[in-house]
Amino acid sequence: MKKSNIHPTAVIEPGAIIGDKVTVEPFAIIKAHVKLEDGVTIKSHAYIDGHTTIGAGTTIYPFASIGTQTQDLKYKGETTFVKIGKNCQIREFVTINSSCGENTSVEVGDDCLIMAYCHIAHNCLVGNRVIMSNNATLAGHVIVEDCAIISGFVPVHQFSRIGKYAMVGGMSRITRDVPPYTIGAGIPYKFGGINIVGLKRHGFSLKIRQELGKAFKIVYRSKACLEEALLQIERELEPLPEILHFVEFCRSSKRGLLGLEGITNFDDEVAQAEKEAEAEITAKIER
Repeated sequence: MKKSNIHPTAVIEPGAIIGDKVTVEPFAIIKAHVKLEDGVTIKSHAYIDGHTTIGAGTTIYPFASIGTQTQDLKYKGETTFVKIGKNCQIREFVTINSSCGENTSVEVGDDCLIMAYCHIAHNCLVGNRVIMSNNATLAGHVIVEDCAIISGFVPVHQFSRIGKYAMVGGMSRITRDVPPYTIGAGIPYKFGGINIVGLKRHGFSLKIRQELGKAFKIVYRSKACLEEALLQIERELEPLPEILHFVEFCRSSKRGLLGLEGITNFDDEVAQAEKEAEAEITAKIER
């Protein structure tokens, strides 16, 4: 703990590993199996529990709760992990639970900004340079790829995926997979096409943006089924790394893609229940 600044009111249990130049502010609590790498800042009243590693240079803000037991009722006390990357900002009242299943982990990559009141549940994998705006919430087993942006008040259904460089607009409801490089918003979710502004900011060339635009139109604007559309992309477009990733992401989707014709934006059972309830109300009114 060379040159670390630990306030006397902070609670650090025996067994915790504290790196160099770490700051732990008043009333923060660091439990026994936690590792704080060099240059980490734990602000006042933050709580770090479980087998949790906080990467170098990361700051945890007041009242954030990291590494606490999963809310998954299947959890039976197995050893699980939380791994937070380097140079992240974990803002006020964020909750990041531990995983469920022996030796599994919740992971947040490097250079992420997780804004106030966000929640990351068990078995989630969040890539590098991801931004989650206030009150965005990830259910269990969600995957968020590098450089994705999830705007405020967005709930993401369990097992869903959000592709790299995608931008999800505020107050959207994500129940299936959001393809990489896209932008969209709303309930039901509607795509605006390729995330042109975001791709420009990250230095993607005009050619790459144009090819991604073509791929998006083939999947979402043609009448072909998904596999036919992906085969068409492979036949007609240059095999750029971004195109290959777009195709692989779409083809590997288990929950299905948001916005495709014939796919509802919520579970079929819920949709059917809502229709039946509406029909019942209409029948009562007509009587």
